[in-house]
Amino acid sequence: MESAQPGREAIDAYLQPFPAEVRERCEAIRSMIHRVVPEVVETISWGMPTFKLDGNLVHFAVHTRHIGFYPGPEGVAAFVGDLADLAFSKGAIQFPFDRPLPLDLIERITLFRVAANRRDSEAKRMEKAIRRASSGKGKATGAQQPE
Repeated sequence: MESAQPGREAIDAYLQPFPAEVRERCEAIRSMIHRVVPEVVETISWGMPTFKLDGNLVHFAVHTRHIGFYPGPEGVAAFVGDLADLAFSKGAIQFPFDRPLPLDLIERITLFRVAANRRDSEAKRMEKAIRRASSGKGKATGAQQPE
């Protein structure tokens, strides 16, 4: 029997081997994402729990001493001022296990990524419509053209 939620089950399986306190942190991130982005789709991508909405939104992964959160370069750059006490790189932020999980920051980053993905998706739709119209595929056939 095929699952109605293969992505959800894949993330459950990803989290299952970790200690309860690690799973709880990951589930807090997961629940928050679903609360603020109810239409998000879960999957595993690049071996990590991934949340999609108009493309990849955010990913996270469990490491030895932290949870890696991956909002992409744009998601990190927009919040550099909030990351002074965290390790981060071009597209990743580390949330150490020995510190409280900053769910408010993760929520703001996630919502930023939602807006960016929607903006980019709309721009791509517009570009496609313009290409279609300029190639003649958007023109009605059999219509008389003004002279």
